[in-house]
Amino acid sequence: MSYEILVGLQVIDDAKYAEYRAAMKPILADYQGHFVYDFRVSEVLKTEQQDSPEQRKINRVFTINFSSEAHMEDFFADASYLKVKQQHFVDSVASTTIISAYQKAD
Repeated sequence: MSYEILVGLQVIDDAKYAEYRAAMKPILADYQGHFVYDFRVSEVLKTEQQDSPEQRKINRVFTINFSSEAHMEDFFADASYLKVKQQHFVDSVASTTIISAYQKAD
């Protein structure tokens, strides 16, 4: 079993977000994590909270998989990752929505 999260973002700077992805992938691999699916979307038709402007502006959806929930938690707390996030993610993404998190049968 692995652990996976389904994430929606409102990316506002594609070039800066691409820099973020490139810089964080080696750190992600260190925690046995990888992207499974990755989509650009043009329209959100329904959200859990219809009045949430952040959820209505999602333009990127992806799943990210880890070998365990502990690896995911350690990755997001890693000092190197947090530095990359501050340098690239903060200015490139306006909002983040965790749509779901689940154990996945492999």
